[in-house]
Amino acid sequence: MTEQYVLDLQDVDETGVAVVGGKGAHLGGLSRIEGIHVPGGFCVTTHAFRRILAQAPSIDERLDELSRTNPDDREAIRTLSARIRRTIEETAVPADLVAAITRALGRFGEQAAYAVRSSATAEDLPTASFAGQQDTYLNVVGPSAILRHISRCWASLFTERAVTYRQRNGIDHRTVHMAVVVQRMVFPHAAGILFTADPVTGNRKVATVDAGFGLGEALVSGLVNPDVFKVRDGEVVARTIAVKQRAVQALSAGGTQEVTIDSQRQEQPALTDAQAVQLVRLGRRIEAHFGRPQDIEWCLVEDGFQIVQSRPITTLFPVPERDDEENHVYLSVGHQQMMTDPMKPLGISVWQLTAMAPMHEAGGRLFVDATRRLASPASRRALLDLVGRGDPLIRDALETVLERGDFIPSLPDAGPVGPPAGGASAPTEADPAIVGELIERSRASIAALERDIRTRSGAALFDFLLEAFEEHKRVLSDPLSMQAIMAGMEATWWLNDKLEEWLGEKNAADTLTLSAPDNVTSEMGLALLDVADVIRPYPEVVAFLQGVEDEGFLDELGKLTGGAEAREAIEAYLDRYGMRCVGEIDITRPRWRERPSTLVPVILDNVRNFEPGAAARRFEQGRQKAQQKEQDVLSRLRDLPDGDRKADATKRMIDQVRAFIGYREYPKYGIISRYFVYKRALLAEAERLVRAGVLPEQEDVFYLTFQELHDVVRSHQVDDRLIQQRKEAFRSYQALTPPRVLTSDGEAVNGAYRRGDVPDGALIGLPVSAGTVEGRARVILDMAQAELEAGDILVTPFTDPSWSPLFVGIAGLVTEVGGLMTHGAVIAREYGLPAVVGVEQATRLIRDGQRIRVHGTDGYIEILS
Repeated sequence: MTEQYVLDLQDVDETGVAVVGGKGAHLGGLSRIEGIHVPGGFCVTTHAFRRILAQAPSIDERLDELSRTNPDDREAIRTLSARIRRTIEETAVPADLVAAITRALGRFGEQAAYAVRSSATAEDLPTASFAGQQDTYLNVVGPSAILRHISRCWASLFTERAVTYRQRNGIDHRTVHMAVVVQRMVFPHAAGILFTADPVTGNRKVATVDAGFGLGEALVSGLVNPDVFKVRDGEVVARTIAVKQRAVQALSAGGTQEVTIDSQRQEQPALTDAQAVQLVRLGRRIEAHFGRPQDIEWCLVEDGFQIVQSRPITTLFPVPERDDEENHVYLSVGHQQMMTDPMKPLGISVWQLTAMAPMHEAGGRLFVDATRRLASPASRRALLDLVGRGDPLIRDALETVLERGDFIPSLPDAGPVGPPAGGASAPTEADPAIVGELIERSRASIAALERDIRTRSGAALFDFLLEAFEEHKRVLSDPLSMQAIMAGMEATWWLNDKLEEWLGEKNAADTLTLSAPDNVTSEMGLALLDVADVIRPYPEVVAFLQGVEDEGFLDELGKLTGGAEAREAIEAYLDRYGMRCVGEIDITRPRWRERPSTLVPVILDNVRNFEPGAAARRFEQGRQKAQQKEQDVLSRLRDLPDGDRKADATKRMIDQVRAFIGYREYPKYGIISRYFVYKRALLAEAERLVRAGVLPEQEDVFYLTFQELHDVVRSHQVDDRLIQQRKEAFRSYQALTPPRVLTSDGEAVNGAYRRGDVPDGALIGLPVSAGTVEGRARVILDMAQAELEAGDILVTPFTDPSWSPLFVGIAGLVTEVGGLMTHGAVIAREYGLPAVVGVEQATRLIRDGQRIRVHGTDGYIEILS
């Protein structure tokens, strides 16, 4: 019986997390790596912890109470967790457990000094670090002191921050157990932390060593600034030596104390360059063993390094897998598609199967490999110009990588470089009939898809879908469609460039494109104003909608006065736009048709904030403003030298932009319409798998790739463990921020605005829709939580087309992600909203309710209060 309470570190490895916790398992694994020295010791296993819990009075009731407590109720969590800790610490340790621990101490020296360290089962895992949430006690001497500190470690599973962390991450308190590591104490000359990847840039080839004198606690607690060594390819490439006035040292009777370092030693490095390089070599061995970058605590004892902890670095953005050792530069797809949240595996694989370019996955996000296009001078120029017009931060990030000169090999030009992949030159005539024809082609293709998919199921459905994906790509790559999109974009760029040059007008195209025809996304926002017009006259319906909590509300509407009309209006809206949702490029996201309650707050805002007929009025006002702007610009041009030629060229471009800029939004609408057809067919298959007992839940299929789901449908067998792993990985990806540009070395490059023309303290971004507006900032992370008043300025991480119904009720827009031609920018211009996008950390730097001023022409935001 005693064996399961105590295990030597030498007898455990990474597979033993359930028995010895994350720290114990990692230390056991470390002690097995050749050339790595780990201080000797043993683990008091989770079996001992469970036994203590079983004996602790009233612990079950308290855990039940804790799991019911709101994670935001800090006072309740503080009180309850303190009570649980006290109960555990006061529970007597059974005699046989005391005997097992005392025997283990005898093997390592009963009166020696030890470190007593918590090791939870949900700690130091690839997806959750939990660093610093439980306790460690240093220099503990004597069996009775060690037993007392083991009890404290058990209790530390219920520190306030550990409890809050678990509740916020949806981890059941009862599923996490505590082991305790008891290790011989080492008394180092120097100690610190080694990151085998640069924790700031993410570069996997640069290791960072933080070093100080004495015990590592001085660095961890922030008592001193460390010496920092950057090591790459076996040499120190940068070093910063700090003035180290204090250190933490062990006391001979037990415990630790702060000491002052002799003045002549304070500026000496804690390590030599050779020692830093030797340490990194050990770190690379540890990294190779665990298969991912590590955060390693080390001690220098005499001339040898002892490793006292290693855990994965969970904050690094993963690197796309590749099949060569060449350098690669990846561009974020999410920053172009206005969806930087992670996608589930089915969403990723369907996007990959329907995309026009090969896409690589990392951290639940998609990236395209731009290396070849950056390698030759002509294609590099074309790419930098294209991305620079859309998002200057991406251009700056790419230029940062290119300036190093040695990361991307330079290839000779392969010949003349045309427009970007899939691009085409713009049509010469601004013929509005072209857009009508393209929309009709798309509608016909979707109607055929809906008709033909009805009869397909089982393996035959997947064969059919693979053919449908080819048709999907054919529609997307239609040369005429590409020409129409480029025509609108090129005319916008031409007008902005030429009218600034000739008339000194910045972003003149913003006004000239107001209320452009055939913009399906802006029509979607205005159409919801029409829905509000139907509902507004019926107080009973408005009151009912204010209390909506589930998706069955449409069926209930019919019982109310005006309910039938309200339901008909909402249903008609869903028939046209119900395939849309936030993050819609991920097929697994719930669509409005599946979750219509998402629209209710926006409808109610429209009922409250607008008068009847607002949609038609707004569209007409925009059209008239654009017309007046056109007349003004043309008459001013005619007064210039060579004015008639300039005015005629400008008139042609205005006609071109108005004919084609609205169509820019249609291909995405077509993609998302097709996606909803695919999704319904795949969910019908999932439902069959649930009925057959193959899957517990329909939505489990979201954690399989398209091919894996195909295999499950064929074999009626599924790997439950794989689905569980994918769910955990997806949860961990939600904490990561994807970079705009990522290198194969793992370096995350986000770029910077290199501008000196903004006031001090202003937040810089990209001007995408002209005008200046002042108002109350509404920081909104979830469209369903939006409550807007007229004159509010929407501040949010990103907006895709599904946000456009909110745009009709706001006065300005600020986003963290976006470019000149992304959807939010296009719709902001359509509606005449001053907008600045690409504002780094806008949702953190601007607080909800603050007054701000948005300079949409010059691209910055002032915080006024």
